[in-house]
Amino acid sequence: MNNRLQIARLPRPFDPDLGEEARAALPGLTGDHAALIAGAGGSSPYLKGLIEREAAWLEGALDDPGAAVGGVFDGCRALPPDQLRPGLRQAKRRIALITALADLSGAWPLERVTGVLTDFAGLACDLALKSEIAALIRRKKLPGMNEDDVETAAGLSVLAMGKMGAHELNYSSDIDLICLYDETRYGPDTHQEARPALVRATRNMAALLSDKTGDGYVFRTDLRLRPDPSVTPVCISMAAAETYYESLGRTWERAAYIKARPCAGDLEAGARFLQTLRPFVWRKHLDFAAIQDAHDMRLRIRETKGTGGRITVPGHDMKLGRGGIREIEFFTQTQQLIAGGRDPDLRLRGTVEGLAALAAKAWIPEELAGRLSAHYRAHREVEHRIQMVHDAQTHKVPNTGDGIARVACLMGTDVETLTADLARRLSEVHEMTEAFFAPDAAPDAAPVEARFDASVLARWPGYPALRSQRAQHIFDRLKPEILSRLARTAKPDEALLALDGFLSGLPAGVQLFSLFEANPQLIDLLVDIAGTSHALASHLSRNAGVFDAVIGGDFFADWPGEAALRADLAAQLTAEADYERQLDSARRWMKEWHFRIGVHLLRGLTGPAEAGRHYAELAGAVLAAITPVVVNQFARKHGPPPGRGAAVVGMGSLGAARLNASSDLDMIVIYDPQDEDSSAGPRPLAVRPYYARLTQALITAISAPMAEGRLYEVDMRLRPSGRQGPVATSWASFTHYQMNEAWTWEHLALTRARVVAGDPDLGADIEAFRRGIIARPRARADVLREVADMRARIAAAKTPAGVWDAKTGAGRLLEIELVAQAGALLSGSAAHDVASGLQGGVACGWLTGAEAGALGAAYDLYWAVQTAARLISASGIGEEALGEGGAAFLCRASGYDSIDALRGALKARYAEAAALIEAALSREETDEGGA
Repeated sequence: MNNRLQIARLPRPFDPDLGEEARAALPGLTGDHAALIAGAGGSSPYLKGLIEREAAWLEGALDDPGAAVGGVFDGCRALPPDQLRPGLRQAKRRIALITALADLSGAWPLERVTGVLTDFAGLACDLALKSEIAALIRRKKLPGMNEDDVETAAGLSVLAMGKMGAHELNYSSDIDLICLYDETRYGPDTHQEARPALVRATRNMAALLSDKTGDGYVFRTDLRLRPDPSVTPVCISMAAAETYYESLGRTWERAAYIKARPCAGDLEAGARFLQTLRPFVWRKHLDFAAIQDAHDMRLRIRETKGTGGRITVPGHDMKLGRGGIREIEFFTQTQQLIAGGRDPDLRLRGTVEGLAALAAKAWIPEELAGRLSAHYRAHREVEHRIQMVHDAQTHKVPNTGDGIARVACLMGTDVETLTADLARRLSEVHEMTEAFFAPDAAPDAAPVEARFDASVLARWPGYPALRSQRAQHIFDRLKPEILSRLARTAKPDEALLALDGFLSGLPAGVQLFSLFEANPQLIDLLVDIAGTSHALASHLSRNAGVFDAVIGGDFFADWPGEAALRADLAAQLTAEADYERQLDSARRWMKEWHFRIGVHLLRGLTGPAEAGRHYAELAGAVLAAITPVVVNQFARKHGPPPGRGAAVVGMGSLGAARLNASSDLDMIVIYDPQDEDSSAGPRPLAVRPYYARLTQALITAISAPMAEGRLYEVDMRLRPSGRQGPVATSWASFTHYQMNEAWTWEHLALTRARVVAGDPDLGADIEAFRRGIIARPRARADVLREVADMRARIAAAKTPAGVWDAKTGAGRLLEIELVAQAGALLSGSAAHDVASGLQGGVACGWLTGAEAGALGAAYDLYWAVQTAARLISASGIGEEALGEGGAAFLCRASGYDSIDALRGALKARYAEAAALIEAALSREETDEGGA
């Protein structure tokens, strides 16, 4: 295989005579390789010097550049301590020379050029640091450390930042490092003694790399990216750094840590530190406020560096100037900061790979990612050639004609072509990125404001979300658009009051207002929600982060199903090591999906029946995923569950797989200890208290208010013996009770029971037992007498709140559900839903087909009204508080043209259904009496 340097392009010599001198240093070269040396040496005094100084090594290096680089690296690792300073400098000359020639010839792509430079920088840092640490250990300056600790640098870790962290070092780059030590490697008494020694090792490492000698230098080293560099030493403890970032860290530091990478010293400790910093860098919600922060940074750089002028190629800063490299990096990193907290796939260090990931996740158009990537690569090549001329740490296009001509010669082109191409690329980058950071100013809000109640608008600056100057500034830009969209609603004044309620409940506004500014389409959704659903608007006020889901993925895609939801939540919980974080993660996840179901229903993307199933599947997924997490946490203290473990059985609406937006969860827990008496753990418990406490832990995990709120309210009253019985029931007790002691109403409740979580084998046995109980023959008169008694008790205990209360009252939801349960029990039907139960009543000869059809149609209408009403308000709706938006939503959900028509239909159906139920129960009593 021919490993010789491949020539795809050639530089031209600016000074042919100097080029010939460089060529003469390698007389054995011919053809394109000789032309490459002449072009490089004839345009770059720095490269000419390297060629002549390293000629003996270079000729062989050109035969196999990859092997030559490997040889340089191996030679560095073999250097004795007293030869490290000159040895690394010679290695740097050779790496600089071979990467330059491989770059100029097109033999290596940009990523390999920057990768070799970066890898050498990492190796040099590691060797320099460990040499210093070894010397300190020999001199007994690091208490508790010995020669074995040299390999991990006695707990000192070097983080590569910026281009070095991203494997993107430029040709004449300095290296940005943060040096931290793991204080846990030292005892409380020795920590303070070790600290100055580690600081000294850091300083000596930096000096070894950056001091200029007769052999040159290795890398200019910058340690100023550490926390608060004006008052902190060059090396600080990881604990101190973590405290700083948690309390004082700024957006630019978050952006810097996108590219952070352990490169030398204790790599594992460095990786652990970066993991602890993840919540600081990657916010859990979409972070559109980062756009303003990044824009402010851009403006400060332009002001301090004088790079804010118009684009003129001579003298233009390819890094910091308009349309330059930093603009592309800022654009990429800011987009990553916005969404990377929610999507780990976006947490990439490289600029080009970051753009590709953003395009793959539809955060930016693919065409934009492709163009910016091409411009980035082109900019970097120009930057490299500018630096190759004199090995100067500069990013500016030369101002002189000769200077630009040298760069053009290194690129194998002419000055006119280079200048035109640069001007075009810089302008395009500026246009593509400037609109993202600095959108056009909003129109004056005054004309729109005049159409609304001034007293309402005057309240807004006093709300918590608008008290900060930054939030007010962003909101002022948004206000004209918000008000103009409010003006287009059916009742603008009513919509304004709804929005006012939303704003008053917001604890903070910068993030949400930034999100709206970057995604104006969300304003329509906010106006729709605020004008329709008080419950959703109130939830949004407290959990504005759920808006992230609208733009953070497939928010409007088809429902994924319970199995996919279970898998997704389980994966998220597995990624969190801490129990409380797992519970908070589950709450955030559930709220996003819960919000999504409500928005889909509100927008008419799903109907009420479908939404009811989705709410139930969401609850089932939460229970299925959270139960093993609770069990594992409990088992750490008390041991694994004895026997087969426990199963969670959904009752009521959860068992029937039909919930609404404010449903609580009716459930019971059944456990099977088999022949075990107690658990086997650090603190063992007898079986009964074990499962009682485990069940209580599960209830707490679901219903306890935490930082992210609660998952669901839990109702355990349907367990055997109700409130007086144990919270968890053994399998033996449950089966005995149901077969010998249970009331008929408890068997009626079993018609809706469904296993939703826990041990699958026990779950299968529970379902088989349930079917057996339901299939037992029963005296119809006894069952219906119980139904009539229950109906009477419910009527005495609960009165309907009005016409919009479709749940409680004669002929309403609860009564039809009771009739359906009776039909299921009498027919032995194992189905859970109301429609099947009503058909069961027909099958056993109790109900007629017409009665079942009428009750089923009434139930569907009631469910539509109840589901919509609970979305409008969790506590139900009254006639006076329904509002225009709520009324329109109720009509859409139920299929009626007007609220008056719906009101009349409900009243008629209530009366009709009550009469049908009364007649059915009375008919049965008459038949019995006649018999």
